[in-house]
Amino acid sequence: MLSRTADSLFWLSRYVERADYLARVLEAAARLSALPKAYGSGTNEWESAVATASCTDLFHQFYETPDAANVIHFLAFSDDNPSSIKSCLEVARTNARAVRTAITTEMWQTINGAWLELPQMAAKATDPDSLMDFLDWVKEISLRFDGSGYRTMLRNDAYWFARLGIFIERADNTARILDVKYHVLLPEHAAVGGGIDYSQWAAILRAVSALTSYHWVYRQGLQPWLIADLLILNQQMPRSLASCYGAIAANLERLSSAYGRHGESQRLARSILVQLENNRIEQIFQSGLHEFVTGFIANNNRLGGAVAAQYLS
Repeated sequence: MLSRTADSLFWLSRYVERADYLARVLEAAARLSALPKAYGSGTNEWESAVATASCTDLFHQFYETPDAANVIHFLAFSDDNPSSIKSCLEVARTNARAVRTAITTEMWQTINGAWLELPQMAAKATDPDSLMDFLDWVKEISLRFDGSGYRTMLRNDAYWFARLGIFIERADNTARILDVKYHVLLPEHAAVGGGIDYSQWAAILRAVSALTSYHWVYRQGLQPWLIADLLILNQQMPRSLASCYGAIAANLERLSSAYGRHGESQRLARSILVQLENNRIEQIFQSGLHEFVTGFIANNNRLGGAVAAQYLS
């Protein structure tokens, strides 16, 4: 496979996954902002949404106040934000068109149809109820793209590069949303385990479609360390860091076998997976959850660079 084809497949999947993530971040912010004022959280959920999306500096180049209208426009529709939902779908369609013969008809129809339908859907997202409809539509596009790829693509290098993009992006997103909740969102004067904390954790779990899964696994009230365990170490949870890296390592090994070469990306992915498999949530909290997550994000970025150097350039 040509490196430019692999690159387009990799980034096509990453941008679709990123659009889905941004929709979930905005949904969580909207839910948190709707909490009764009596909670007195003293925190700006919309500002934390921008932080979760890792574009605080860029946001403040165009807006002074991180209120609902500004954040929604910036994260969903802004042409000035290269990671807005609109920008993600545009780049995804461009990459899909470049590899039209490497993806299936169903995948192309999902992305192309989403791009054609986007102006109409965006025009309707003018109030809270319509915004939720728009965000649900974005998440549905991601599910349709992911599902059509899983059900219709040959299990060859095109499929493996596409899955790599999904899971590297998903691991990064899960780490960021967990770090922002624990390190940024809860105000200093609020008690861990209090009403604000509980509502915020519930909104975060809903944002990653994990609230029901949490109760299935732990069968008790929301506890920060158990939520972190679910999203970091539990391989049954599809969005957990351990689950993502199990898939990343497996797909990189398939590429290694297909191309007859074992490189830096395989070694790095296996090293990160072993660290996750051998870790315990007590050790992570003892050393600092924020420090662990920031270190993981850095290693995940290193892996993305290693994949690019080994296969995409």
